[in-house]
Amino acid sequence: MSSIVQGFTKSLAMTVLSEIGDKTFFAAAILAMRHPRRLVLSGCLSALIVMTILSVLVGWAFPNLISRKWSHHITTLLFLGFGLWSLKDAIFGEGDAEELAEVEAELDKNWKATNGATKNSNKVDGDLKKHKQRPLFSQFFSPIFLKAFSITFFGEWGDKSQLATIGLAADENPFGVVLGGILGQALCTTAAVVGGKSLASQISEKIVALSGGILFIVFGIQSYLSPVDS
Repeated sequence: MSSIVQGFTKSLAMTVLSEIGDKTFFAAAILAMRHPRRLVLSGCLSALIVMTILSVLVGWAFPNLISRKWSHHITTLLFLGFGLWSLKDAIFGEGDAEELAEVEAELDKNWKATNGATKNSNKVDGDLKKHKQRPLFSQFFSPIFLKAFSITFFGEWGDKSQLATIGLAADENPFGVVLGGILGQALCTTAAVVGGKSLASQISEKIVALSGGILFIVFGIQSYLSPVDS
């Protein structure tokens, strides 16, 4: 039971500090301003849950492919490496406004490509009414849901947080890592969707990156000092 709690706590803290201010966080906030929040939240959160489960499965299988000792050492190096990476981003990375503007520009480009360069408010209101009139099941397979899912899933693929989740699952209780990761993703995504761009623009990405870097390094030191399970 203690191993589950430890995995849960580490995963929750790591996920929250990794996802707040992340590009997918900004994307969810901007998408929620343009589409029904329920569809954006369900699409983004579904992608993050699937990504978390896949990452944990890879991490859980990792020690079975190589020795437990080597997987433990690799996990330690991952945490220390990600910690230094996050600290570098906090010190030398671009400002919050630039990253938010970059994500918004990418979404604007996609928006114009799929919906045309001009869209009046009546057309948008009509689209929203159509979505509200659809059966609940079909709404979750609407273009908006699929768009939110795909942007989030492919945005997270190969991201630092995914690799860190794999490393954490290789060294901690996988069930606890899944629960902590999903709860952390739910908290961050809900905050992004409900708070919107106004909340996203107020978050200091440098402070979040600095806090995440320190946390990763602490995890790395703890992993280095902890004994390897046989």
